[in-house]
Amino acid sequence: MSHAAEMPTTGVAYPTAESVEDFGRAIATVRTRIARAAGRAGRDASEVRLLPVSKTVPEDRIRLAVRAGCRALGENKVQEAKRKWQNLADVDVSWSVIGHLQTNKVKDVVAFADEFQALDSIRVADALDRRLQAAGRKLDVFVQINTSDEDSKFGLEPDQALEFLRQLRHRDSLRVQGLMTLALFTSDTERVRACFRLLRTLRDRARDLDPELIGPGELSMGMSGDYETAIEEGATVVRVGQAIFGARPTPDSHYWPGTAPEPGNVA
Repeated sequence: MSHAAEMPTTGVAYPTAESVEDFGRAIATVRTRIARAAGRAGRDASEVRLLPVSKTVPEDRIRLAVRAGCRALGENKVQEAKRKWQNLADVDVSWSVIGHLQTNKVKDVVAFADEFQALDSIRVADALDRRLQAAGRKLDVFVQINTSDEDSKFGLEPDQALEFLRQLRHRDSLRVQGLMTLALFTSDTERVRACFRLLRTLRDRARDLDPELIGPGELSMGMSGDYETAIEEGATVVRVGQAIFGARPTPDSHYWPGTAPEPGNVA
């Protein structure tokens, strides 16, 4: 099986989508690349969910993206996501929170989010569970793992993953879907690939010990600069922003701690 992915392009320029047609073309291009990467790994493209990331994108352009086919959107900042949810209440779209969550924002996530992809704290898990129980609802969650071994990044250490998953079994309102990670922000594809392989290994280990720990066993990994590599290594969710919406003015370091602004690896 070949794993020869296209290397991230240094200095890649993502054009800004300004019309439904622009968004349609951008989404089609991303889906084509998803299919090619899946094919290289002997996988079916239907196994990979595309999560468009709309951070920093204004509501008027989000409406165009929805008209072009986006039905789910990922946001890093809870306050920004809540504002968009309120302003786009008339739009049929689901919201995923994919960034670090503080306990004082839990009530907002419970109010609007369909999915939370960055769970790495029992304190936050308990706060979510209490709010969700009171609201009579459940929430899909991914456990975030720090596979790059960077102190500046959020996420559990890999050796903490299994015990954390065991503790979540008693939080009935949290439906564990799988694991999530951010790879190293580097154009060195093999170092990026190692991060994705580690996440897959942790998922497989959890499945072997107790399949109920990991739910469907999803792997959310890969962004605009590295999603093809992630798919080759087993990603079932890729979080793609700039390749759909266009280059954003705000550096990734504003959203992901410890990230260098290296264009080969962006959301």
